[in-house]
Amino acid sequence: MEGIRTEPVTINLGPQHPSTHGVFRLRVTFDGEQIIDVEPVFGYLHRGTEKLAESRNYVQIVTLTDRMDYVASMSNNLAYVRTVEKLSGIEVPERAQYIRVISAELQRVASHLMATGFLLNDLGALATPLTYCFRERERILDLFEMLCGARITLSYMRPGGIFQDTTEEFWESLGSLIVDLPHYIDELEALISSNEIVLARTRGVGILSDEKAIDCSVSGPNLRASGVQWDLRIADPYEIYNRVKFEVPIGALGDTFDRYYVRIAEMRESVKIITQCIEQIEEGPIRTEVPFIIRPPVGEAYCSVEGPKGELGFYMVSDGGISPYRCKVRAPSFLNLTPLRDMLKGWKMGDLIIILGSIDIVLGEVDR
Repeated sequence: MEGIRTEPVTINLGPQHPSTHGVFRLRVTFDGEQIIDVEPVFGYLHRGTEKLAESRNYVQIVTLTDRMDYVASMSNNLAYVRTVEKLSGIEVPERAQYIRVISAELQRVASHLMATGFLLNDLGALATPLTYCFRERERILDLFEMLCGARITLSYMRPGGIFQDTTEEFWESLGSLIVDLPHYIDELEALISSNEIVLARTRGVGILSDEKAIDCSVSGPNLRASGVQWDLRIADPYEIYNRVKFEVPIGALGDTFDRYYVRIAEMRESVKIITQCIEQIEEGPIRTEVPFIIRPPVGEAYCSVEGPKGELGFYMVSDGGISPYRCKVRAPSFLNLTPLRDMLKGWKMGDLIIILGSIDIVLGEVDR
């Protein structure tokens, strides 16, 4: 018996916020319930961050980076200040490097908790799993508040080091969190990884092959979920990552489940890194003295870090002035959307929401 023939219908998904992880538009063509074509449409935020950076001095730009990926502000701070330091030839004290790495790994855990919680929200498990993830993230935000007085848009890092040193209260709270986190991660995984609904909705869904991921410049957990063992912290170590030992988790199939599971495994590795940093860090200066108004020599520099969502890099050109002549951001959320059309074709609307959620994007850095 032949299936029912239907006329293809094209609808807009977005640019409303709730189901698209930000202001993002998808033109989706359906044949019945099946997706036969997808056209992603970017650029509804109109922030113009890269252009704004060209009219601010090098220290003021730090506040712009927070708002690109507001779920991973520390990582954005780190990528940016490292580029300014490379452009200007600024050395960073060892203690500051350790605190930067601790902050970046705490941010990775916080970001992955949000990715996991919202993926479960997209699956229909409303509120409860997401609340569990928010509960642990709150403790990390408490630590950020101890560092700089802010919880979301942090602006903690500066060219040459960090804004201010840590307190005794910070180390006590950090030690307590590191003891508790592995148990919370185990609990979260136990609730999710063997859940029959999760398995039915994610196994084999939205497969991204290793070859396609590389061709599309995908990076971070989405790339590693496809079986590619690539991590800038090991491939091109920065700060003090060459002094700590950790594994790079990879997936086998590159499906939605693998993208979830790699993030769970990465949180465990972040705890290992932070533990080693706590053991190794020593007293010392936390910032190299630099002029209040930085004037890098004429030249260009690109520097990147392994952010929670992938390779986050800044390319900056200096003409010798107090502001960059050109600023370009290699934003992982933007590039990780490149294979989205191929990942969605053949699936249904409910699968679309889950596949998009598993990529873990923040539209603040997708906007151009």
